[in-house]
Amino acid sequence: MSLFKFRALDNQGMPQNGTLEATDQVAAVAALHKRGLLLLQIEAAGRPLLRNPRGQLKGTALVSFTQQLATLLGAGQPLERSLTLLLKQPGPAQVRALIERIRDHVKAGKPLSAALEHEGDSFSPLYLSMVRAGEAGGALESTLRQLSDYLERSERLRGEVINALIYPAFLVVGVLGSLALLLAYVVPQFVPIFQDLGVPIPLITEVILALGEFLGSYGLVVLAGLIVSGGCWAVRLRNPAFREQYDRRLLGIRVIGPLLQRVEAARLTRTLGTLLNNGVALLQALVIARHVCTNRALRAQVGHATESVKGGGTLASAFGSQPLLPELALQMIDVGEQAGELDSMLLKVADIFDVEAKRGIDRLLAALVPSLTVVMAVLVAVIMLAIMLPLMSLTSNI
Repeated sequence: MSLFKFRALDNQGMPQNGTLEATDQVAAVAALHKRGLLLLQIEAAGRPLLRNPRGQLKGTALVSFTQQLATLLGAGQPLERSLTLLLKQPGPAQVRALIERIRDHVKAGKPLSAALEHEGDSFSPLYLSMVRAGEAGGALESTLRQLSDYLERSERLRGEVINALIYPAFLVVGVLGSLALLLAYVVPQFVPIFQDLGVPIPLITEVILALGEFLGSYGLVVLAGLIVSGGCWAVRLRNPAFREQYDRRLLGIRVIGPLLQRVEAARLTRTLGTLLNNGVALLQALVIARHVCTNRALRAQVGHATESVKGGGTLASAFGSQPLLPELALQMIDVGEQAGELDSMLLKVADIFDVEAKRGIDRLLAALVPSLTVVMAVLVAVIMLAIMLPLMSLTSNI
């Protein structure tokens, strides 16, 4: 008998860590599955067996791997040969090593889901559950295609948001840096000049000069204070209770809240719909989808919904008790449950809110850039006006 350490999720989505004695790792995995646990990681005590953090497939690499594997399977290639063909594709050596390990497990007679599970955190519970469901239903190729579509949509939305935020981020950093330079180094140079001239100094100039002298003397202290405050805020956000309250308030903000609701609704419903469409049970799908939610308040609500559904309640009533999702999503979920087409209705909800979220993000970013430009231009103009007013007063007295 050997001792194994494991990390898994129970039916409520709560993490379960512990040790287990078994003859080998296959027997250990089977024993954990019999307990109803969703395995995330397992390793022999003292020596990792099923987890290798090197060469993880993330982002576009995971999308490409899933698409190519689905294409090869759809072309009639056996799974082992498909993985062998993927090894011949150019790519990082670590990723090729990961695919080779998967191929070796498959070659040894293990199903693809077990081979992927051996790589630990390289593949998410969502990915593993869908592959396992595809194998059970004899539709691995179509399941991988749906999975690749899901991953591609998620990656595309993430990429669009990041690309759209690049210019505003550079704009804010550049202008704030210019303002700090003006206030900390340029404005203090005018203090002795104005004192020697003996001209009346307007209130706005006195304020700007005082602010410039303060930043010139204590700028590093202010910067250190901001860094410390940011660190303290990050520590507070690690508190689960505080983070849940913060995320709940975030959903109530007038402009940002509805947009975040649409993004979270699209991600949650697409995950649930994709899992249900591939034969995963609703309770298991809720456990997996709970970890897809980035908003902790919504994640807690999914946990409560799991308990409600387990007790015989409907999904719509469970989410409607403390509505954090948009009303349209709740209505469509209710209709889908009554018609017995919850999976397809969830995917329709995801399509709707994907479009609305993208439209909202585009509008917000389209308004953000000119708004930042105007605000920064006004700040620069105020500083320049504060410097120019005493000089204009001097020239008028000559």
